[in-house]
Amino acid sequence: MSKPRMTTFAEFWPYYVKEHRDPKTRSLHFVGTAAALATVATAVVTGKKKLVPLALVAGYGPAWFSHFFIEKNRPATFQYPLFSLAADFVMFGKMLAGTMDDEVARIVAEAEGTAAEQGAPPATVASNAADLSVN
Repeated sequence: MSKPRMTTFAEFWPYYVKEHRDPKTRSLHFVGTAAALATVATAVVTGKKKLVPLALVAGYGPAWFSHFFIEKNRPATFQYPLFSLAADFVMFGKMLAGTMDDEVARIVAEAEGTAAEQGAPPATVASNAADLSVN
């Protein structure tokens, strides 16, 4: 039996964070997002629309590499493309603000607490945690 599809960003965010536990993954996402933003900005400033597809490669290349080879999980983009894109920008902002590591620790601790309350080992925690604020 499959889990129900997440329908809100608040449901998705804890899942996304848990899929980005390794700081190397988050760093590669940061580099990719920065490169994608720089490429889009260059396309806008220069009027070279053909640069826009390069922004996708610049953004998703490092991110997907990190999932396949560091986290060893499947990028959330495949199942939740819009939530994943939004979460990339939230994570980027939190990394700029220096708060993402604390966010990961908080969400992982909450997930492990939920597992302990239910008598399950932490590794079996469902990845779609309850509604949480991402601000």
